[in-house]
Amino acid sequence: MEKQTFDPWVWGKNTNSVQAVEVKNVTGTLYCSGQVALDANGIPSNDNMRSQLIQTIQNLEHLISESGYECKNIIRLNVYTTSTQESFTTCMDVYVPFIQKHGIQQATTLLEVKGLFAMLTVELEATVVK
Repeated sequence: MEKQTFDPWVWGKNTNSVQAVEVKNVTGTLYCSGQVALDANGIPSNDNMRSQLIQTIQNLEHLISESGYECKNIIRLNVYTTSTQESFTTCMDVYVPFIQKHGIQQATTLLEVKGLFAMLTVELEATVVK
């Protein structure tokens, strides 16, 4: 698999994503459903957004690994949150290390939504290639 990223604007270097990702010679594509803070029994968390993001990332990492893919090959990562303000003020110290740990260079869309399932506040939806 060959991956090339595009970020033609200087300001883009200060974000935790790139503006576009091109992949060639892909042998598989994994389209992940949105992952949220559910425990092993499928019980949704009612913790704060930061705690939910930690569980959501763990769930996404587990799903990708169990599917035979690697987080470093996430090419698209959409973030749905009930508060973009809260996600930026209380969660970047969780989100950024996740991106850096795996060396992810992905296209991202951050969307504030009116609500998510149960009392959930954040959801991650990924596309991964190999």
